[in-house]
Amino acid sequence: MGYAASEPGSTAVASALAIKILIAGGFGVGKTTMVGTISEIRPLHTEELLSERGVGVDDLSGVESKTTTTVALDFGRITIRDGLWLYLFGTPGQDRFWFMWDELALGALGAVVLADTRRLQECFPAVDYFEQRGIPFVVGVNCFDGARRYDPAKVRRALGLNETTPIVLCDVRRRDSVKEVLTTLVTYAVEGARSAPGPR
Repeated sequence: MGYAASEPGSTAVASALAIKILIAGGFGVGKTTMVGTISEIRPLHTEELLSERGVGVDDLSGVESKTTTTVALDFGRITIRDGLWLYLFGTPGQDRFWFMWDELALGALGAVVLADTRRLQECFPAVDYFEQRGIPFVVGVNCFDGARRYDPAKVRRALGLNETTPIVLCDVRRRDSVKEVLTTLVTYAVEGARSAPGPR
């Protein structure tokens, strides 16, 4: 006879699931803020002060007041229910730290690509990265104060996205707004996995 199933907590452990989500985008687009806004734990940040070494390397156009940068990752966690968690990994935005993306992307259900319409070209590399690897993603247009608002259809055309990729207008400083973006991503990724041919 097997008694393992009757042990306290054995069922919960067997059904526990952690879902990995990446938060990506260009330098200064709000990735660290997004993780910090929604995380139920004190988020892990690997931010360092911008230094003279970045002069001529980091493009501060449009984010001149930025004084720090993520050099490895941001990490946060959300509990959906008992035994189900979202783990959020914010990627570094600068080109010289992109070598970390492949490690961070391993096992990810999907990604949020944050976009700033004042510097839309900054999110092109992230869009290309996830398209080339077949990783589901949504575009979260971070509506900065003073930035012009664009219809999602115009953003879609500017980024060259297909009609199925969701675009969500958001404010990463607001918890409910971040929640909407993450819900859209998880729904999109799960529905895509269900409709994909082959074993699930």
